[in-house]
Amino acid sequence: MKTSINAKLANPVAGGAMFCASVRATVCATVWATVCTIFCAAPALAQTAGAAPYQVSDGTKVDPQTLSGWRTWRAMACERCHGAAQEGMVGPSLVASLKALNKDQFKEVVLKGRIEKGMPNFDGSKMVVENIDNLYGYLKGRSDGAIQPGRLQEIGK
Repeated sequence: MKTSINAKLANPVAGGAMFCASVRATVCATVWATVCTIFCAAPALAQTAGAAPYQVSDGTKVDPQTLSGWRTWRAMACERCHGAAQEGMVGPSLVASLKALNKDQFKEVVLKGRIEKGMPNFDGSKMVVENIDNLYGYLKGRSDGAIQPGRLQEIGK
């Protein structure tokens, strides 16, 4: 004969007490696991999510990696399509685009291109391939408004 959950809860003598203890243990374990997952992972997620891929001082002084990204931008003459201030010309504004694209999407567009839209692929350029993270850092800094358009120099020099 089956006993309903309500009957077990109402009648501890007929097995309800064991059932309640079992439910409490399961709920407690589930809640504890969730709390641990949230609070143990949160600092790592916050650090990853909040870490800017560039360092900048006074808008025009940047870390060596970001400076390398800027030099890659200049060497590849990206301003021909995206404008000297990355605000768009023939190609789209990268200041606006990098507010929507994440790093992986950016890398895919730059390395594989969007041929149908006029964006060539740069996966054959050693300079771009070796500096893709630096290029992203530079353009993300421009998109965030932290890096000013124009000439950059290394922090401390």
